[in-house]
Amino acid sequence: MVGRTECGVEVDRNGSSSARGRCMTDRWARAEERFRQREAERRYRRDDRAWGREARDNRESRGRVAGPEQDAWAEYEDDTTVIPRYTDEDEGYAGHHRRSGRREPDYDSHEYDSHEYDEYGEPEYEEPPARRAPARKQPRRGRTESRAGQPRKRSRMASRKAAERKRRRRNLWIVGAVFVLLFVAAAGFAALKLMKRFSAPEDYAGAPGPLVVVQVHPGDTSEQIAQTMLSKGVVASTGAFYEAALRNTNMNSVQPGFYAIPSHSQGAKAVAALVNKESRVGYLVISEGRQLHDQHDVKTGAPTEGIYRKIADASCIGAGADKKCVTYEQLDAAGAGTDLAALGVPNWAVAAVRAVPDRSRQLEGLIMAGSLDFDPSSSPQDILKQLITASAARYESTGLLQSGGDAKLNPYQMLTGASMIQREVHSQYMGKAARVIVNRLNADQKLEFDSTVNYALDRTEVSTSGTDRAKETPWNTYAMTGLPATPISSPSIDALKAMENPEPGKWLYFVTVDPVQGTTLFADNYAEHIRNVHQAEQSGILDSGR
Repeated sequence: MVGRTECGVEVDRNGSSSARGRCMTDRWARAEERFRQREAERRYRRDDRAWGREARDNRESRGRVAGPEQDAWAEYEDDTTVIPRYTDEDEGYAGHHRRSGRREPDYDSHEYDSHEYDEYGEPEYEEPPARRAPARKQPRRGRTESRAGQPRKRSRMASRKAAERKRRRRNLWIVGAVFVLLFVAAAGFAALKLMKRFSAPEDYAGAPGPLVVVQVHPGDTSEQIAQTMLSKGVVASTGAFYEAALRNTNMNSVQPGFYAIPSHSQGAKAVAALVNKESRVGYLVISEGRQLHDQHDVKTGAPTEGIYRKIADASCIGAGADKKCVTYEQLDAAGAGTDLAALGVPNWAVAAVRAVPDRSRQLEGLIMAGSLDFDPSSSPQDILKQLITASAARYESTGLLQSGGDAKLNPYQMLTGASMIQREVHSQYMGKAARVIVNRLNADQKLEFDSTVNYALDRTEVSTSGTDRAKETPWNTYAMTGLPATPISSPSIDALKAMENPEPGKWLYFVTVDPVQGTTLFADNYAEHIRNVHQAEQSGILDSGR
């Protein structure tokens, strides 16, 4: 009976053994091939999709095997149907591919066929690299390497931190250098001061030089005076003067002002000259009611020195042939100048001063009564400027610029009224006399002050004659209404304050009845005033010497 063998060859029932052997050989060859393939897949991991496709192919291939052959291998297939997935403890070979960036081959694609095959037809694969122990981290040296051995750039954050550390180190070096320099400078300065302390200060030797004028300001200490002496060439060093000043107890009595001290003096001699009262120069004392020019008394003929004369006497420096002074005539000429700013005339008086009819009298009243200091080595114009500037400051300190509301007078007119009551009455009557001026001005009544008549005369007295009162001058208040053209003297601060704040009252007249005590009587009507005048005549105060 003819049948089909398991290899698919038709033989008779007593088929030859050679055909059966060839069939068995082919079957073993195919089984061995499938075994090697499964071993390769077990050793080299494939993804689940590949295993799915392989399982499907196996099922299809088994479906194509004829009955006896399929049954013969059924037991073997049961043992190999499910092949366990190969995994390594540390992600295995697939993990190695993922870490190194290499892609796994696709065994179902043509990539599988690109491998070389061995003599049995199996593909040759390289063994996966053995797992290496993790290398110890090496210290970073600017550049780092990836696990694949390729260098990579530092991150921006690391670069910024490195730059910040570098900048911080540089700043620390700079700050340290500055501190070192300061320390060296301080040490050098301290050493220099220590050396100077233990060494004698520089000092002049030999004969002194010509006189120089040195100013001592209010509140100056011995050290400040020593610095002024050095700047003027009086001493060779501040230490020479200061050490001598500490040994001289009279230094405590030195007053602010100007002093004539020999130049190139030894420290001790400079101190001795400073404490000597005769060394003070430019010290001016002006009595209340003093006028700029000299006047003479009608009865005695004695001169009354004016302010210009006082300034000339206080301006002298030196003695004998070396004596130098500013003269009365130089001051008179300088006071008549037209450059009012160069003379120190304050702004509130400029317009009135320009309107004065006599240039030689334009500065009348602008130099206050009291004590003043000036630099006698200056020019006549500068001397007047120093005195007028200081006087204006003193006048303004009384509230001159804010007063005058009651009297309706400007500051210059207030100064003029103060100069009149300074010449007329004693200080205890100044408030009432100021009220008489204000009341008469408000009533448009002549002031009729004898002091204004005498101002224009070379020879003066308390009583004035009818002839003198009849003379029309810019200052004679008997011949004109209102205030005189200028102040008629240098008022005191008390007179100025009285004019700024007159005592309340209705007085229109006053007369001095006592030549010794200066008693003055006031009246608000003419009849009472006549009675007071008779009392003054009885005292002899109104007797004339003409």
